[in-house]
Amino acid sequence: MKNFKKVIAPAVIVCAIMSCNNKNKEAMKNENPTSLFLKGNRLPKDWFTGGAFLSPLVANDKNNEFSAGAVTFEVGARTNWHTHPKGQVLIVTEGFGFYQEKDKPAQVIKKGDVVNIPENIEHWHGASASTSMTHIAITNFKDDVQVTWLEPVTDEEFNNVNTEK
Repeated sequence: MKNFKKVIAPAVIVCAIMSCNNKNKEAMKNENPTSLFLKGNRLPKDWFTGGAFLSPLVANDKNNEFSAGAVTFEVGARTNWHTHPKGQVLIVTEGFGFYQEKDKPAQVIKKGDVVNIPENIEHWHGASASTSMTHIAITNFKDDVQVTWLEPVTDEEFNNVNTEK
């Protein structure tokens, strides 16, 4: 009986692990297996040009006066111009893109870069014209407001940034 337990118990555990692993493989078929986070849900076209997606990570609640989410920008996708009343931090986890403050040259942002955006600075960010980009956005709240959306970044503005770099 002791030998039976020594052989059967590990076999049952291995079968259970393999079964879970197969379910996980099925769930991940439509996701990039090298991505740190799931692609998430499409963001509104009112505030984004092109395909932009959000995977929420942390919500504003009684413990946190900020939210955090992984934002994936498909090739050519970008935010509108916007501001944050208490600032924002971007941590680029994949790809290559741009961050630009109003009336300043655009900055290249790539995997591993961190952008600390001061409060009420008009800016935009997104992927390049040839590469997708994902960043974690950590956005502070002030009086239940975290962003003020402005006009879209024009194709001319976007194309100028992409040809300069």
